[in-house]
Amino acid sequence: MRHRHTILVIDDSAVTIALFQAMLGEEYELLYASRGEQGIEMAMRMRPDLILLDVMMPGMDGYEVCRRLKRNRETMVIPVIFITFLEHEEDEEMGIEAGAIDFMTKPFHEAIMKAKLRNHFALLDLLRA
Repeated sequence: MRHRHTILVIDDSAVTIALFQAMLGEEYELLYASRGEQGIEMAMRMRPDLILLDVMMPGMDGYEVCRRLKRNRETMVIPVIFITFLEHEEDEEMGIEAGAIDFMTKPFHEAIMKAKLRNHFALLDLLRA
């Protein structure tokens, strides 16, 4: 039986969370956090296979969340993909420099998002084998 991958979504938007549940909920185990601090705690406790992280959140922004995850021995290996309305090259550069493996802008194209996730998980499975 194939491993069902776990994705932690860190996003303060109920609309985005509902969208991910509708798009990805049948294929992946989804966990949710609405604030950066909560997301870091959940990542440490639950060890998801991948994190989808919003950039613009109240309190700690996504860039800082990513930097903290990448500095922590327990969470540094969890791949992070930024999800945001920001679409300037500088924003993407900041995300990659913070440690993310990818950067996707809202609104999402469902087929592209699913293909990217499949590719990331295929690579992750190869690395774990």
